[in-house]
Amino acid sequence: MSPRAHSAAVMAAAAAALSLLLTACGGDDDGDPSSDDKIQGAGKTDESPSPSASEEEAPGRPEIKLPEDLTVTFSPEETGDPEKDAVLRDNAERMKAVQSAIAGLDPEYEALNYYNADDALGASAEWVEQFKDENLTVTGVVRYVDRQVTLADDGTASLIFCADESKGYTKNLETGKVNVTPVTKDSYVVYNTELQRNDKGVWRTTSVISERGADQCQP
Repeated sequence: MSPRAHSAAVMAAAAAALSLLLTACGGDDDGDPSSDDKIQGAGKTDESPSPSASEEEAPGRPEIKLPEDLTVTFSPEETGDPEKDAVLRDNAERMKAVQSAIAGLDPEYEALNYYNADDALGASAEWVEQFKDENLTVTGVVRYVDRQVTLADDGTASLIFCADESKGYTKNLETGKVNVTPVTKDSYVVYNTELQRNDKGVWRTTSVISERGADQCQP
């Protein structure tokens, strides 16, 4: 979701905004996503509530708050595989942590640090700073759909998913004005993320490749 969305496409604009989008998820746009299949579910209206931390998760997880005018949803929430489900939960918390920091509800970046590592950590913080520089936050609805987890033999995981940002907008923090922009192909983004589990059992995002306007994420 680009802080310059009000001046171009929804939450990003062409190449310049694309590079900012990538930093939001902590990666570089230096390759194609590994999935060439159309990701089902993008653009559908059915929404599931944001997942909450389960009793099995590591203690001491930071509380993540979102603004009342922002709804973030995730689908699917579960696969039936406990390890894959843990990846999905921590991915959801990570995406909410980014939104919370943008909204100024995580000023010390506690949650941002908790769910990010390596390249993803610095890039996510830079992305948040872009919003601060523009005096913008996020409002509306952002849906993360068709989250597909692959577990690797080395203990890492990859997660590919789509973001439907067609109903998400930027808002000026000073004036409260919402920058409503038209829905375009660029309202849909594919993310290819890498995660690694730390010694607390938390799946932290380490890198991301993303593509705005990806065909497999179109409704």
